[in-house]
Amino acid sequence: MLNSGRDISCEGLAVFQDRLRRLFMEWKARPFRSSEDVFPEELLASLRKIGALDALLPFEDGGLGVASSPEGRGALLTLLRRTGYLSLSLGRCLEGHVNVIRLVALYGSSDQRKKLARTLKGGVLAGIWVTDGNPPVTIQKESDGYRLSGLKGFSSGVSQVGLALITATTVDDASVMVLAPTTDPSRRRPGPGKLTGMQASGTGAYDFTDLHVSAGDILGSAGDYLRQPEFSAGAWRGSAVALGAMDRLVDLLRQELVARGRADNPHQLCRIGEALILQKTASLWAGQAAQAAYGGAEVSPEEITATVNLARLAVERAALELMTLVQRGLGLSAFVKGRAVEQVMRDLATYLRQPAPDEALTDAASWFVNHDWPEDVA
Repeated sequence: MLNSGRDISCEGLAVFQDRLRRLFMEWKARPFRSSEDVFPEELLASLRKIGALDALLPFEDGGLGVASSPEGRGALLTLLRRTGYLSLSLGRCLEGHVNVIRLVALYGSSDQRKKLARTLKGGVLAGIWVTDGNPPVTIQKESDGYRLSGLKGFSSGVSQVGLALITATTVDDASVMVLAPTTDPSRRRPGPGKLTGMQASGTGAYDFTDLHVSAGDILGSAGDYLRQPEFSAGAWRGSAVALGAMDRLVDLLRQELVARGRADNPHQLCRIGEALILQKTASLWAGQAAQAAYGGAEVSPEEITATVNLARLAVERAALELMTLVQRGLGLSAFVKGRAVEQVMRDLATYLRQPAPDEALTDAASWFVNHDWPEDVA
């Protein structure tokens, strides 16, 4: 189960956020290095060093409840936003790591939660790989446990993730979640092709054929992965990562125009002003989505899902408009490979391609057609 407020150390959260602020300022000041094919191991190590990954764990498992408590919500938003600023690729992997922690906290047994905590405290990066390859992943009962078969494609951090939460289809055509080790290099496969952006996330495929797992590796019950509101509510975390990239684009736009002596041009000032509006709009929506996701029992799953879906699309729209502004403001220099602004825009455009945007919009609209917008809560 997820943390209650009584379990959370506000002092511990404050210390963690101060460490995160210091790390962010240090990394933000570093010169840009064009190494988009290289997984950001050094940044991940720095986050581990300040206790960021341990802080994500529930309080009872030695963490600060950052991933699982209302009190940790602000710290989690900041962590994802700052990571997205520094590396969208690491932001994607970190968001997946958070997703695993939350799903185990929600649907796992006490033994599974404790086992996960021990594993992650050992420095393992967790991933959530649910997109099937060819053939898709299936699971079959055997006398001594279960046997997996098939591949997962679009597996972020395939060479770095040591434990993956995957979905597998049973002989009864039900979908179950499985916690599976992913440390065997011989099982790694190439991804669907070289992506336009997000190359540093190391997206590939993983072959689970003939991998044996135990009953203790099966998480929750059939269908739990798609259970609302968690299935849709988690999208707010992706929006927070994307928001971090928007923050960086606004900074890059301002900095380059100042360096060119063009920041006082009235047309460029209009672009800067519009960029700041888009940045703040996305920030407000991300905060609204985070608040909804932690709404508690008094907020219906339908309202949580609808709010987060609208926020997801609002952040996407703001990010796409921001990229157009940056391209117009900087001209062809925004398209020169090897420059930070070009790489961030390419990564962001790839990152924003989340599934079923039209369905998310119409589902959200159908809820709010007959329900008032929730009152803002401080």
